[in-house]
Amino acid sequence: MFNDHGLPRIFGTHSGQEFPATLLEGLTQRLQHSPAEDWARVEIYVNTRRMQRRLSELFLKGPARLMPKLHLVTDLAKHPTLTDLPMPVPALRRRLEIAQLVRQLLSQVDGLAPRSAVFDLANSLAALMDEMQGEGIEPDAITNLDVSDVSGHWERALKFINIVQRYFEHGATPDVETRQRASVLALTEGWKTSPPEHPIILAGSTGSRGTTFRLMQAIAHLPKGALILPGFDFDMPNRVWERLADPKTSEDHPQYRFSRLLTSLGIEPNQVEAWTSAPPEAPARNKLISLALRPAPVTHHWRQEGPSLENLDAATGDITWLEAPNQRVEAMAIALRLRQAADDGQTAAVITPDRNLTRRIATALSAWNITPDDSAGIPLNLTAPGRFLLHVLDLAQPQTTSEALLVLLKHPLAQSSSACDRGQHLLNTRDLELYLRRSGPAFLSPEALYKWAEAKDRYRPWVDWIVGSAFATWPKGTQPLDRWLDHHCAVANTLSNGPSGAEGELWQKAPGRDTKSAIDDLAQHAPAAGDVELLDYSAILRGVLSAGETRDQNQAHPNILIWGTLEARVQSADLVILAGLNDGTWPEPPAPDPWLNRSLRLQAGLLLPERRIGLSAHDFQQAIGAKSVWVTRSLRSDDAETVPSRWLNRIENLLNGLPKPDGESWVKDMCSRGDYWLDLVEAIEATTAPQHTVRPSVAPPLNSRPTKLAVTDIKHLIRDPYAIYAKHVLNLRRLDPLAKSPDAPLRGTVIHHVLEAFVEAGPWDDATTAKTALLSLSADMLQELVPWPAARRMWQARVARFADWFVVGELQRQAQLLSSKTEIWGEVTLPALGFTLVGKADRVDLLRDGTAHIYDYKTGQPPSNAQQLHFDKQLLLEVEMLRQGGFEGLGALRVAGATYIGLGNDPEVAAAPMGETDVWAEFSELVATYQDPEQGYAARRAMLTADAVSDYDHLSRYGEWSTNQPAHSLKVSK
Repeated sequence: MFNDHGLPRIFGTHSGQEFPATLLEGLTQRLQHSPAEDWARVEIYVNTRRMQRRLSELFLKGPARLMPKLHLVTDLAKHPTLTDLPMPVPALRRRLEIAQLVRQLLSQVDGLAPRSAVFDLANSLAALMDEMQGEGIEPDAITNLDVSDVSGHWERALKFINIVQRYFEHGATPDVETRQRASVLALTEGWKTSPPEHPIILAGSTGSRGTTFRLMQAIAHLPKGALILPGFDFDMPNRVWERLADPKTSEDHPQYRFSRLLTSLGIEPNQVEAWTSAPPEAPARNKLISLALRPAPVTHHWRQEGPSLENLDAATGDITWLEAPNQRVEAMAIALRLRQAADDGQTAAVITPDRNLTRRIATALSAWNITPDDSAGIPLNLTAPGRFLLHVLDLAQPQTTSEALLVLLKHPLAQSSSACDRGQHLLNTRDLELYLRRSGPAFLSPEALYKWAEAKDRYRPWVDWIVGSAFATWPKGTQPLDRWLDHHCAVANTLSNGPSGAEGELWQKAPGRDTKSAIDDLAQHAPAAGDVELLDYSAILRGVLSAGETRDQNQAHPNILIWGTLEARVQSADLVILAGLNDGTWPEPPAPDPWLNRSLRLQAGLLLPERRIGLSAHDFQQAIGAKSVWVTRSLRSDDAETVPSRWLNRIENLLNGLPKPDGESWVKDMCSRGDYWLDLVEAIEATTAPQHTVRPSVAPPLNSRPTKLAVTDIKHLIRDPYAIYAKHVLNLRRLDPLAKSPDAPLRGTVIHHVLEAFVEAGPWDDATTAKTALLSLSADMLQELVPWPAARRMWQARVARFADWFVVGELQRQAQLLSSKTEIWGEVTLPALGFTLVGKADRVDLLRDGTAHIYDYKTGQPPSNAQQLHFDKQLLLEVEMLRQGGFEGLGALRVAGATYIGLGNDPEVAAAPMGETDVWAEFSELVATYQDPEQGYAARRAMLTADAVSDYDHLSRYGEWSTNQPAHSLKVSK
């Protein structure tokens, strides 16, 4: 099969060639005249399961022949006889063990890290331990590092690193990496004494990990061994290969790992043979990319070699360069091209590490009922079962909010059993939501739900089911992980099954089955985590779900593919789209290392941060060698300008420095092809100018207009009459937010109650006693009415700030006080107009001289005199109601004064401008105006400020018209 020339056999494939197909083609060429059984003697090691599957798929397409033995390099860790070490510990179990050790360390040493970071720290430590074992680095190499700065950070890092030292000791149950390395060492030692007589090929690996590198060295030295390197750069001259020896300057180069391998084997780059005689898909482009990606110290080669590049038209002719204004447009342009590929029967693959971009592309494709075949699948925490489980976990909090409960009840998996009436469940959920929005408590309790259930008999069984599941008692304190998990799953099953108890759809379909598998795996290894608190359990579960994934290939389009960079090494397509080519996305920046900086990693012999960038560069070089290629990026992301990927920068700078015969530039030609698709996106998203929208002034029939308004509505009748039309004619009310919060209206209501109770408890003999009583009443009522501890403290402090000022004023008011009435209801009718004004006064003081004084509390800024005279007439109208005997039990009274008591940051007393105008006559005229059938309720007639918000702006379509437009009368019938 191979010629014996006394040197290690190293082969390479060109960038752009589909590696599995090229591998199989080369085998076919070499074995075409060999006996049939020779195929079965070939042993092939590949580095990913996807490549193993792809090779099998291609082989099974025919012709008929015996299949070679296909092995996964990482499966050596599970080989039963290569080493006497026990089988490796599953990765999840090891991480749970390390999490337990981290938790113990944090409980012993204060200030090392927050408890919420336990599982993240365990994952990071496990990754460091895997790397040390894979590279053969002992813990002593870390502890003995030459560190000049021994302050703080390094000492803390060593505390964490030392807790995993036990896993390196003799007799410890090995990890996957430990047993993998031991198996490889045992296998290669056995080959030294008894080399196999059949061909052994390791294909598709770059040798970036230490254990795989050792295996590649061993196979290369076998009599019938061979290495096949993917995306080998045959166009790079030897003088450049020589510059790749230093990892400090070359680790991020796409060919660095091959340079390191060839040096270790004593092979010159020009001794690497092409695996097949097939030419690359785009040979001119491969030369261009090879020159563009030269190491930084030798970019002066551009001037020397650039002018000699040939066929640049061919090199760039099949490249579309697209720079979109933002990621949304980028995704839409890609989706349009994918749709055309689907219509034309082409296979098209999007390659990007940016998962947000791929989700945008998938969403855009869904408009045409195209579901791409996404190799990465969907993380389990984003699937319906995963989200459902996380929503259920929110019920473990000490207090359950309306939002948390309704999110669960509205979830498609809630009460999903076929034996349940899902429609009735949704109706009940809607009714419950309306109740909770209008009058629900901030935090739910079974009592609150049962109170609502009294309205209709059909609610009671449904509420029994909710209370029995959503309000089930969760474990407390520190408990074994499996107990948390069992209870969590029991609650989730009950909510999914519904009141009937029949099995719901939680664990059905592909996402449910994959989520169940992840949960079962966690349950199997739960004892390794020890006893955990709710916070730890939540972090562990979220970590497990985010690490898992699910795919439903039955719904995916066979020709529209989304690949990560790893999958791009295995397959190719008619059209390859390299998307998200911005620096920081592709390549991704090195992940922050909480343990070792770059210098310490180099000292210890660990992998440098640039390794990942170099692998990404190799993926890019392979993928851009395809026949037809798109390269795309967005100019802005999250309102910030982006930086082009360093590889695009290099290609652009190189091409712009090379003259084009027609005077244009190759980059401009490539961009013009991208602009065509951007123009298509703009055309698709173009909107027609909206029809002229008038500023409405709605005139309903007289018999539909309100005949009774509250004094607080009169301000809106003057400023925004349309709000009165929407509220009292259409009977529309703004829904309160589902999530209750300690907002300004609630604060005002509570302080009103406090002052009402204080006044009713008076009179007071002295300021000290009064202040003590005020603060005591405030504390009690805040405890009763405000369930948020932080808001209680802040509002109590607010009361304390105005307490002295208010008490002094109150003692002065009590000097003339006979009695005081609070929250008193009033009503006055205009007989000639058939209209009634109603309202509630905060406080009416009956004075010793037979007069009355009316007060209104304001927790914000009281209105000015001008505002009261023209717009905010509430207090002045209450004065008129008091004069006419409109308040219950008081009769007609002479009013001595009307005052706002402002309780804001600067407390003040503001007297109302009584007597400056005939308020009642103006009010009667206002009411009479709206009893004219031609008079409409105009939208935003005289708002306080231009940006003031009305509850009914969306109904009046404000924004499609401006307040500069005259109101247009619209007669309607109810």
